[in-house]
Amino acid sequence: MDHPEVLLIGGRAGVGKTTVGWEVSARLRAAAVSHAIVEGDFMGQVHPAPEGDPHRSEITESNLTAVWANYARLGYRRLVYTNTVSVLPEATGMFERAMGSGVRIVRVLLTATDVTTGERLAGRELGSELEQELKGSARKARLLDERAPADTVRVATDGRPVVDIAREVAAATGWIGRHSAGRS
Repeated sequence: MDHPEVLLIGGRAGVGKTTVGWEVSARLRAAAVSHAIVEGDFMGQVHPAPEGDPHRSEITESNLTAVWANYARLGYRRLVYTNTVSVLPEATGMFERAMGSGVRIVRVLLTATDVTTGERLAGRELGSELEQELKGSARKARLLDERAPADTVRVATDGRPVVDIAREVAAATGWIGRHSAGRS
């Protein structure tokens, strides 16, 4: 494989991005497909936001670039990346700059109803931010639905086992079944 590839798993809060990302990684490991996985939310978790970077996009890109350089140096060419808005068109530039201009991008948007995400968030957000997460999740769901590119694969997560969702997401990459020995 000459060019790197990235699977972007996006979706509103509570849709299951992290859980699905780890299950996709398990499927890839079982198929001996070399890859790295990054939880994109951690790439910009600083407070307060750096001066001049209120949305933390510069620090996120800088961190992703550094992390990917380490993986690439070791021969890795596939990345699974989870983050709410990673599937949006404006994220493309970040991945091209961090991974190289020939990067193949596969976008998967996980979807779920307000009821499903509300139940998941209520179980996860045990502190003071549940109401904020619920409102933000609904807002991001609308944004993602309206702005995700036409080639984005949409995968519903309501009432489905994570292994079934991950199978569908992994299939979108075409990575399983291709030559997967080594790190390329």
